[in-house]
Amino acid sequence: MNFELILLILVVLTGVAWVADRLLFLPRRRLAAENAGTEFDRQQRAASAVAGGGAVVLTADEVAAVKLQRTQVREEKLRQPWWLEYSASFFPVILAVFLLRSFVVEPFKIPSGSMIPTLLVGDFILVNKFDYGLRMPVLNRKLVSLGEPKRGDVMVFRYPKDESVDYIKRVIGLPGDTIAYENKRLTINGKPVPEAPLPDFFDEDRVAYSKQYQEDIDGRKNAILNTPQVPPYIQGAEDYPYRDNCSYNSEGVVCKVPPGHYFMMGDNRDNSADSRYWGFVPDRNIVGRAFFIWMNFSSLKRIGRFN
Repeated sequence: MNFELILLILVVLTGVAWVADRLLFLPRRRLAAENAGTEFDRQQRAASAVAGGGAVVLTADEVAAVKLQRTQVREEKLRQPWWLEYSASFFPVILAVFLLRSFVVEPFKIPSGSMIPTLLVGDFILVNKFDYGLRMPVLNRKLVSLGEPKRGDVMVFRYPKDESVDYIKRVIGLPGDTIAYENKRLTINGKPVPEAPLPDFFDEDRVAYSKQYQEDIDGRKNAILNTPQVPPYIQGAEDYPYRDNCSYNSEGVVCKVPPGHYFMMGDNRDNSADSRYWGFVPDRNIVGRAFFIWMNFSSLKRIGRFN
């Protein structure tokens, strides 16, 4: 059961309680409060008549005390029972969180190093949920189309092999593209993607250096890593839908992206389980576009946008 489904269940349960309170329980409590106020006034008049045989003049403090007591009697009748207070009262907050998370922006934490050097382990990121269209929560069916993924986008999606797990990779191939990754060089539709060398990157988790390059996909530049010691061929490619669209060889892989699907790769090219291994990402699995690091407790300097 994923968090989105849990939120939806909470919205439904607290929403039912909120509506029931507004339409049924609150009117009953208000009527009970009015009756309690009327009965309190009657008892005060009866007590005054018995005490003095007529009208009794009260001091200002005594009048205030009577009014306070009457208010307390009414408030006691208006008070929600504990089970209703902890359900209906939280409905607006839970609804706001659910709508914000489902249609506007959703937070994620980077758990692995597949997107190094762009994203590091421990980065807390924000994902735009409307760039690629508004989708029905839980079912993830597109309701309104507002845009499509572009090459170079960093995208969060549901892992095709287990849709309860969210993955994050870079969009490399769009529907209809031919993607070749051979001898650790990327080619899109027959055109090599430009690369420029950058200083070697030191991976603190692996305590090792990797070759770093600046890749330019359709004018969008980002850094990638390659490890020379790792061979170029793909080891352990799985069986997946449209696998016949891919041709594996000793130099790497060439794939034709099927309609309605995307080819995804991690920026840490030799340390990323991605479309080269488990296949294409269907459009229905898209969660959103990652765009901002809002926290990393190990390095506050990382806060900000990324390519």
